[in-house]
Amino acid sequence: MHSRHIQSLLNFLLQHSPAVVLLGPRQAGKTTLALEVGAGRRSVYLDLENPDDRAKLTNPALYFADHEDELVILDEVQRAPELFQRLRGVIDQGRREGKANGRFLLLGSAAMDLMQQAGESLAGRISYLELGPFDALEVDEKDVEALWVRGGFPRSFLAESDGLSLTWRRDFIKTYLERDIPQLGPRIAAETLRRFWTMLAHNQAQVHNGANLARGLGVDAKTVAGYLDLMVDLLLVRRLPAWHGNPGKRMVKAPKVYVRDSGIAHALLGIRDKEELLGHPIVGHTWESFVIETLISVVPDGTEPYYYRTSNGTEVDLVLVLPGGKRWVVEVKRSSAPRLEKSFHSACADLEPERRFVVYPGEERYRLDEVTEAVSVRQLARELHGLTSY
Repeated sequence: MHSRHIQSLLNFLLQHSPAVVLLGPRQAGKTTLALEVGAGRRSVYLDLENPDDRAKLTNPALYFADHEDELVILDEVQRAPELFQRLRGVIDQGRREGKANGRFLLLGSAAMDLMQQAGESLAGRISYLELGPFDALEVDEKDVEALWVRGGFPRSFLAESDGLSLTWRRDFIKTYLERDIPQLGPRIAAETLRRFWTMLAHNQAQVHNGANLARGLGVDAKTVAGYLDLMVDLLLVRRLPAWHGNPGKRMVKAPKVYVRDSGIAHALLGIRDKEELLGHPIVGHTWESFVIETLISVVPDGTEPYYYRTSNGTEVDLVLVLPGGKRWVVEVKRSSAPRLEKSFHSACADLEPERRFVVYPGEERYRLDEVTEAVSVRQLARELHGLTSY
């Protein structure tokens, strides 16, 4: 099993919270990680999509009482929202009896619904953690380019060939559209949602224009907003908000939007391998999305990510406001010999960041000027991850 860097944080949260929700898209490795954590203690695992496991919870109070000294792992828990009220009573009773923490590990793949359900019933009793596909810290340096091309879903990244990887990703997309999303309730034609998802892939790392997407799909802007909310909720798409902290500037306000897993974006665009990707117009934008998603996945809890752009074109790809308010700015370049542009310097003058970086495909770390470093995505990810303390 590939080591997941959030495993130590997950164990820490279980030691200090009665219940932990582990969020992540399907097939990202939540179940594998949960079973690995459960193997180190007394635990029981239930898959709430399995009718036999659901039947065990016909009387959840009795079941939880029978396993009160074990970690109960509930997979796809958003399928059983009625359990949250039951969990509240069990957790409160356990606290009174001295069984305060490490009682439940809840796995889910629909973030907004699950967080709302859990938040309403388990406020003050639950912690949240997100597990995405593999990121650049979880693979060898030599495999970062393959991670970018194939994406980080384990079965895609670890496939024996590019062809098998692409086949898996196409099947993943088909399954989400035809089975998983309809099970969550929204009645959207699979082909319409595929077109929308593909349009987002074509517009990787670009400012969101809902009106253009609506015209392309033949629907209204409100419908497009609903589609986007759904894909964000399923942790398949990210909205990166625009920086809004310079009231004296005319700022771009719309978010940037991108498909979070680069391999899924490439599959939607029909890109089969690295050679095709390097010759595709999307190459720079998909590299930018890959780098930004990697960095966001490793930042300390409480970090706020943005992009910066003014109406006159001054911009920087990523602004990280770290806990405590310090700002790091990151520009992403696909060039092996990156250069600083006037726009970057202007953005830094506006933002006054503590640290400045340019992420590029090389492995050597060096200064571009007195205050800006060129780094690899792994080097910067490692530095950000090292800021986490718990």
